[in-house]
Amino acid sequence: MKAEELLEMLRKVQEPKGYFFNSDREMTVELIEALQLNRERYGYMACPCRIAAGGRESDRDIICPCEYREEDVKEYGSCYCNLYVSREWNEGGIPRAAVPERRPPEKVR
Repeated sequence: MKAEELLEMLRKVQEPKGYFFNSDREMTVELIEALQLNRERYGYMACPCRIAAGGRESDRDIICPCEYREEDVKEYGSCYCNLYVSREWNEGGIPRAAVPERRPPEKVR
């Protein structure tokens, strides 16, 4: 599946939930391509912005959309990768700040 096809498929599922893709199309496509690469590599779409261990159970929290997305978007308007964002973030209605890592240190490789 091409990155653009996956992007459109995910958009249909995520936008009704209030999660939008970053309006920086080039960056968004690069992240989607990295998710696809991780799916080929590991068998699941591990977050491209984190180091995956390569085991579904140990990486369960970072399978996109990761466990941390909801709180990140709620607090910062964006997830850690800046792939999923709020409408307000995309429209410039809230400041764009770096999202700190929420993943517990013991899970970071």
